[in-house]
Amino acid sequence: MGGKAVGQTGGLAVGVVGAVALVVATESRSARPPDRLSADIHAEYVKFPSGRDTITAYLAYPERKGPAPVVVVIHEIFGMSDFIRQTTEQLAKDGFVAIAPDLLSRRGGTPPSTDDARKLIAGLDPDTVTKDLDATVAYVKRVKAARPDRVGVIGFCWGGGQSFRYATNNPSLGAFVVCYGPGPDAMSIARIRAKGLGVYAENDARINAGLGDVDAAIRTYHKTYRYTVYPGVGHGFLRAREKPEVADSAWKTIVGFFRESLEH
Repeated sequence: MGGKAVGQTGGLAVGVVGAVALVVATESRSARPPDRLSADIHAEYVKFPSGRDTITAYLAYPERKGPAPVVVVIHEIFGMSDFIRQTTEQLAKDGFVAIAPDLLSRRGGTPPSTDDARKLIAGLDPDTVTKDLDATVAYVKRVKAARPDRVGVIGFCWGGGQSFRYATNNPSLGAFVVCYGPGPDAMSIARIRAKGLGVYAENDARINAGLGDVDAAIRTYHKTYRYTVYPGVGHGFLRAREKPEVADSAWKTIVGFFRESLEH
């Protein structure tokens, strides 16, 4: 259960840090969040322009008195899925305005077949992805329930890499979370201004092989990016939940990080 402490500008922690009350998917055993977050959420599909195209996104926000910080959710290589919608809803239950753009909107939206989705996403132009994320941020900043000056981003798998990459391209972000996604090149990391949090899996050699380079760049350019490699789980463990207690621990850390970074 122990592990190395994570430094302010990077480092590695291995271990599970306590039990967790909040989970990604709504489950009967979930503990209730604080009273101010326990009201019903509102969720809907929205559309907005990105250049000459139209992006479809899933938007969820809490019923609370004042405007809430924003979290943009970047989907996996499978595209828009039940897991991404549930995660977006959970972030709203945790007190954030959350929006998940379908980054295959320009290709007609996420197809029913995950194999087809993977092929389409593999062919996306990175600069177009950035443009569509910029359009998402611009849209959600106009939502009355949102705080336009408090925006973070989270991504999973392919989306984790895109979250890291987007932090190198949008200096206005306040926080970014990378869930088992690859890091950008060192020179790009030099452009990051937001605080970052990494969530990695012990049984994920492909992604973890790049952590040394990420850590070196974070230290070289004096950026704030702390990460944990969670034991006994594999790539995609927040979706797969092969060890629910580990997934719950990671989610609690994610929510705490966003609150610390975006609510103050």
